[in-house]
Amino acid sequence: MKKHWKKGIVAAGMLVMTAGLTACGTGSGDDNKLIFQIWDQGQKDGMETLAAAYMEEHPDVEIEVQALGWDEYWTKLEASATSNTMPDIFWMHSNQMYKYADAGMLEDCTDLINPEDYAETAVENAKGSDGKLYGVPKDKDIVGLLYNKEIFDEAGVAYPDDTWTWDDLEEASQKIYDTTGKYGYMACSHDQIGYWNFVYQNGGRILNEDGTEPCYTEEATEEAIAYYIGLQENDWCPTQAQFANTGASELFFSGQGAMYYAGNWDLVNLCKNYPEMNGKWDVAVLPKCPDPAEGDGRASISNSVTYATPAHGKHKETAMDFLEFLGSEEGQRLQGETGVSIPAYNGLEQTWVDTFVQQGYDLHVENLIDMFDYSVKYLTNPSRPAWEPKVEVAVLDIYAGNTTVEEGIETIQEIVKEEIRKA
Repeated sequence: MKKHWKKGIVAAGMLVMTAGLTACGTGSGDDNKLIFQIWDQGQKDGMETLAAAYMEEHPDVEIEVQALGWDEYWTKLEASATSNTMPDIFWMHSNQMYKYADAGMLEDCTDLINPEDYAETAVENAKGSDGKLYGVPKDKDIVGLLYNKEIFDEAGVAYPDDTWTWDDLEEASQKIYDTTGKYGYMACSHDQIGYWNFVYQNGGRILNEDGTEPCYTEEATEEAIAYYIGLQENDWCPTQAQFANTGASELFFSGQGAMYYAGNWDLVNLCKNYPEMNGKWDVAVLPKCPDPAEGDGRASISNSVTYATPAHGKHKETAMDFLEFLGSEEGQRLQGETGVSIPAYNGLEQTWVDTFVQQGYDLHVENLIDMFDYSVKYLTNPSRPAWEPKVEVAVLDIYAGNTTVEEGIETIQEIVKEEIRKA
């Protein structure tokens, strides 16, 4: 965590309260109007459905959903935090939860829900360093293997299933390339939808249990990272330079690549954006490590988003009531039925699955639900915002050949260790 930022926003908040000002909500002059800010345009319709359901029961309340791009979202949220003009309701990513919660900018929601009703990952991601809940769990996600059935058929390769290992992934990729000239598995440089899965499948870890120490140089972790980066050396895998020009999803849906890892949060939008591909692609569980240092070789990284409200908001009472609705079984069920994400509320996964059938999408998303049984919580700690971008650069340096895998991993270990020390 950047301590100067934390102190700055706390000071700003205290100054506003001392002056007796409580203005919030991005400048809304209407006492009954809430601003609900999110970072995903693809989920705007779903969030508007939730807002409409609440407004139907509360006709005196108006809720405006604003969807921003990822970078713009965090730039504006930080600026609004320092000026005490945060939106009334907003999404909080696990990367940023400690930063805002520990700075006193988020309202304590500990008494708003029963944690036992939600996935453990979602509850943990809604907590600050003090263990209190600073929001309401929104969803839970998982990473799956997308595969192009047409390319598999062309190459005469059987579709992926739950028996697949890394060896099968490589063998299928090689046969696809040799037969069709198209890419097999496209291993882009990424943590959640990339090498983290391989690390935990191999029995490694990124951080220790309480997030106070990095574990990149542990043998199982280093071995898995080296394996993942090494996939780029195969002709059937694009290089990171190629990915910089054309992403894995673009290569996949243009018929140039057969497989890539993606989060379930992308699936509805992919179905909508590529209707001509309906029935021509599917999703499977992640291939397992064939010889893990520890465990059974299975893992998939699972993250979640939290609904939050500012601690010093003008419309706090109404915002908290809306938060309670968003976290309720009714609100979570409605979210699942929109198809935008898997509800965090236990037992409502099928509402999300059924959406794909109801909308006529030929996609076996139920395969993804099975992976929650062996999912691994997304890795974060209070210093994550500081070390994440530096780690990303260090990984790309390895890919580019600017450093060896061993040296690069040592560098990453020191980066994370230093940022944890400074937090």
